[in-house]
Amino acid sequence: MTDNILEVHHLKKYYDAVKALDDVSISFHRGEVHALAGENGAGKSTLIKSITGAIEPSAGTIVLEGKEHSKFTPIEAIEYGIAAIYQEFTLIPHLTVAENIYFGKEIVKNGFVDKKAMNAKVAKLLDEMGIDLDPASFVRDLGIAYQQIVEIVKAVAANSKILIMDEPTAPLTNNETEMLFRIIDKLKERNVTILYISHRIEEIFRVCDRVSVMRDGKYICTENTSDISIHQLIAHMVGRELGEDYPVRKVALGDVVLKVDQLHSQKVHGVSFELRRGEILGFGGLVGAGRTEVMQALYGADPVKSGTVTINGKVERITSPTKALEKGIGLIPEDRKNQGVLLGLTVRENITFSSLAQAMVGPFVKSKKDMEIAEEYTEKLQIKTPSVNQLVKNLSGGNQQKVVLAKVLATKCDIIIFDEPTRGIDVGAKQEIYNLMRTLVDEEGKSIIMVSSEMPELIGMSDRILVMRHGRIAGEIGKADFSQELILEYASGLIGG
Repeated sequence: MTDNILEVHHLKKYYDAVKALDDVSISFHRGEVHALAGENGAGKSTLIKSITGAIEPSAGTIVLEGKEHSKFTPIEAIEYGIAAIYQEFTLIPHLTVAENIYFGKEIVKNGFVDKKAMNAKVAKLLDEMGIDLDPASFVRDLGIAYQQIVEIVKAVAANSKILIMDEPTAPLTNNETEMLFRIIDKLKERNVTILYISHRIEEIFRVCDRVSVMRDGKYICTENTSDISIHQLIAHMVGRELGEDYPVRKVALGDVVLKVDQLHSQKVHGVSFELRRGEILGFGGLVGAGRTEVMQALYGADPVKSGTVTINGKVERITSPTKALEKGIGLIPEDRKNQGVLLGLTVRENITFSSLAQAMVGPFVKSKKDMEIAEEYTEKLQIKTPSVNQLVKNLSGGNQQKVVLAKVLATKCDIIIFDEPTRGIDVGAKQEIYNLMRTLVDEEGKSIIMVSSEMPELIGMSDRILVMRHGRIAGEIGKADFSQELILEYASGLIGG
């Protein structure tokens, strides 16, 4: 008989007329890694919040180790052994690793906190999990990967039986991701149940035993990962068969529209390249290679020390994002929520934020024109929203990304920089973004520079790839020679500059 540690039965959650959870029933086995898959807006986050006590379900029950509950409080969930690790960590930077792990439940001896005992216990736990980390290190001095590890160890030290991981590899490098997977294997050995949420489909097949699919607030199916293919999983997630992941080029490349010569900034050293009309130029490289810094310098967000930028044959001096927009360069930043959209404003206000001049009559914004611009790009990009007056924070990640794109397109830019265009968005939204990019270059004559850490995306969408290392271009790869191995050889310094 299967040992179910957690079950949800006929769970429902309504927000006015919106059914965020629509009669969802799923069971989770003790000691398994169980993926929750689905597009943004599928109901995954609402389900997790119900399990952790962050929200109260409208109907249904949660069965934890055979005991039925209609709801949890967050404190009760923790007491029952449910812990969640989100993309925003809850650590205290000025405390040590051990102090964070034992925060609120410190070991006390003779009326004083026994730091030596806490360090010893944490050191033992770290050793058991195969983690090389000093318990006395301050969290502020750790990288993102090790901060995430501290969160995991904190949950293990609290004897958590169920650990929820929400997009755990989003900020990690490939090596750090492999380290996380090894830790997950250790947690399985300790019989911890892991609920794993990720938009990276390949990870689900690498680390998960089973996967449950949700769509539009409904439960679709649960499958063993050994019994289903990637394409079958995607079809369940989106409710339709997707076409080619990466749309093919339909038109020939045009003339050079951008020429960068010996660009130098604080972290960029002598970068030179050309971009042609209708081209998607990919930038690859390891984290910290300087790709984003090149884009920020081009966009006027970072000061340029030397070098020239030539747009349509004319040398331009771009000293600010405003100047970049004036010269036809737009940027869709890597950090969508902090740099791309204004979450507290509406779709309409976001889309027209950088192009208000088009809607101005004298010193005033002409509301009718403002509305026309917002509705035009909402329809053009198929942004899923009840209206253009909806707050952006209420949209899914994929639709937030479309709002950022709409904001840039509304400025009539001809050169668009996409920095990690599909990070944190689901597989269906990814293909929509890819199709939009292809439409922009093929049908509207735009030119795109794309920074991506996802190899399949970089290879699938680019016409050429420039690989960066230590702030320099290490190599250029033509379409006929694309391969992950060659990109990594340039990125790691095995070949090239």
